[in-house]
Amino acid sequence: MPRLVLASASPRRLELLARIGIVPDAVVPADIDETPRRDEPPRDYVARMAAQKAAAVGAAVPDGGGPAVVLAADTTVVAGRRILGKPAHEVEAGAFLRLLSGRRHHVLTAVTVLAGGQARHRLVDTTIRFRPLPPAEIAAYVASGEWRGKAGGYGIQGRAGAFAPWIQGSFSAVVGLPLAETATLLAWAGITPHGDERA
Repeated sequence: MPRLVLASASPRRLELLARIGIVPDAVVPADIDETPRRDEPPRDYVARMAAQKAAAVGAAVPDGGGPAVVLAADTTVVAGRRILGKPAHEVEAGAFLRLLSGRRHHVLTAVTVLAGGQARHRLVDTTIRFRPLPPAEIAAYVASGEWRGKAGGYGIQGRAGAFAPWIQGSFSAVVGLPLAETATLLAWAGITPHGDERA
């Protein structure tokens, strides 16, 4: 099989890949500007981020180790048309949670796989409803620090799982990587699970 390079520093994406028997040969975080463009629709933004991450890392991977497949993903939380990225500080994390309290929002995760000069993409839209969150519960969650480095200021796989009584779509996409779609893209690029007889 070709080498697989994961263009992400997220430990959650590594863990999700391991669940489907995929272990990257290298992890190379992409260094790109993640600022949304003026009036950029959320779906366009998250798709652009995944594609740019894959392209940036693909250009940086040396050819000496043989052909490489680059996997990149980006996840963002959308409330209305507002993109909620990773909070910069506790005040912003609390503001995000107050905005999401008692309402539905979307989690968009885009995946790009780059192989042999070609790229394929998938975008997964998951809808989540948060129950009303009392101020004390928001304050306790912010104090826990779990929001750090997470789009929308929460991690559904952790304490914030108690906030969401209803979810429609891909749970793994909310965590950071839609596994069914990712497995299909990787199979197209010749990457199959360890132990798969097709490998």
